[in-house]
Amino acid sequence: MADLLPVNPYRGTRDFLPEEMAVRQAVFSKFYKVIETYGFQRYDGPLLEPAEIYEAKSGREIADQQLYTLTDRSGRRLALRPEMTPSVARIVARFAGQLDFPLRWYSHVNCFRYERPQRGRVREHWQINCDIFGSESEVCEIEIFDLVHDLMAAVGATREQYVLRVNCRVIAESAMRHIVGVPEESLPQVFQVVDRWEKVTEEERVADLAEAGLDDKRIERLNEVLTGDGGFVDELPADELADSNIAKLLKRDERNLFKFDPLIIRAFEYYTSTVFEVFDTDPVNRRSLFGGGRYRDLAGLFTTQKIPGIGFGMGDVTVLDFLETHGLLPTPRIGSDVAVIPVKAQLNEAARTVTRSLRAAGIKTILPLVERSLSAEMKRAGRNGCRAAVIIGENEWHRRAVTVRDMRTGEQSEVPSDQVVDRVTQILQAEPGTD
Repeated sequence: MADLLPVNPYRGTRDFLPEEMAVRQAVFSKFYKVIETYGFQRYDGPLLEPAEIYEAKSGREIADQQLYTLTDRSGRRLALRPEMTPSVARIVARFAGQLDFPLRWYSHVNCFRYERPQRGRVREHWQINCDIFGSESEVCEIEIFDLVHDLMAAVGATREQYVLRVNCRVIAESAMRHIVGVPEESLPQVFQVVDRWEKVTEEERVADLAEAGLDDKRIERLNEVLTGDGGFVDELPADELADSNIAKLLKRDERNLFKFDPLIIRAFEYYTSTVFEVFDTDPVNRRSLFGGGRYRDLAGLFTTQKIPGIGFGMGDVTVLDFLETHGLLPTPRIGSDVAVIPVKAQLNEAARTVTRSLRAAGIKTILPLVERSLSAEMKRAGRNGCRAAVIIGENEWHRRAVTVRDMRTGEQSEVPSDQVVDRVTQILQAEPGTD
């Protein structure tokens, strides 16, 4: 006998059975509803893109270590998308002449990164992306931050269970130059250390900063800037802060939408000012859930037209881990509402007639696909979650009637065939414990 192929999926990818898909759909549908109330419109794009767009804009870690690449038969280098932002930048640039800016766009796509699978990280994840294109106004930041809070509230999260940590690269670069005294050529290396600040030991941080050219005095000043209360912002040159929307919001009531945190840098090379991440506050799952930021000209790879934007990507793995940690995962009912069961094969057409009327009313209805006894079909209907069964008997159908059984109470009655929808609807709407 030939060797059988393995049944397990590729490492880092997942199979979703109906029970898990029902949970995911319950969560995502809440997200879609909130996003669309903000006026965002859904778009999509190809899974395969030229590898160059990610190598140019997704950061060295993704480009050098995590990108799935291939060469097609014409010699073109392609990549499975590791994120959506470069793709949407290309799409916006392509259609810029016919789009009405500013745009509010969102997508929900699968992305691939070659990472070591662990809690919160897989090689294929699904990500909701929300972006505003075509405006540099701080109102965009306010809209995005409000959206983040409303998304979290939609799945039952309170403000005590997560924190929205926000920084600005304009502020960060100004502080590095004027307060810490970091040489211009050392800024990228220092920001790499800051981005990993909470993931490494103090000894590792000091060693990395020394390698970047910082002496003990500058390392001490850097530590004060990163762990202080943010008061250093008032010491920075006003002309530089004029380019920071976060500097503006820090002086307004919208300051209460976020926690200003100089440790938030984000490694993506296209962010130019505002950067943010949402963190779980539970010690069991104290990690970043999702994040985003502002880009001054992400579409510059594709067009000379300046198209600023701000957005974020919300991955399924970390968000669902958060919901599980806080006991917020929904428990949706799966299966069908009603089973229509003919007692003999000659009544199959009658059963299909009744089924069509139920389905036309939006009621999830199943018919037997193989011939079984009435008892076996009733048991199967129960296992499938049906709350009602419509039994098509020969004598009853001759009178244009059927038997409708409430699967929860066991009560059943004969009902005219033209009243089946009403009776089944009554059963479905009845609360447990009521007649």
